[in-house]
Amino acid sequence: QVQLDESGGGLVQAGGSLRLSCAASGRTFRTYAMGWFRQAPGKEREIVAAISWSGGSTFYAESVKGRFTISRDNAKNTVYLQMNSLKPEDTAIYYCAAARGGYIATMSQTYDYWGQGTQVTVSS
Repeated sequence: QVQLDESGGGLVQAGGSLRLSCAASGRTFRTYAMGWFRQAPGKEREIVAAISWSGGSTFYAESVKGRFTISRDNAKNTVYLQMNSLKPEDTAIYYCAAARGGYIATMSQTYDYWGQGTQVTVSS
């Protein structure tokens, strides 16, 4: 069982930055691939970024490439999402998720554990 706790969301102006963190419980964190998803009002949940168990492989949605960076610290059981050059269309609830197997997964159905989410609001 893995419990995930996101933090770092908030209100920021367009062009600003935020860093999301996701702290995981348990000693098996390093065996999970991790992902960040988001869901805006009236829209489906979508993948933002994903990272393999070692951090050696990453995936980014086209809409965030070059602006967002996913990373992980297995010693701290934490995954991060650095978000720069934020746009109003980035406004959403951001969720952290963990997938068994350790390899990058982009489909939400592949993920086994989810956090409660953290709100990110970007004003224009």
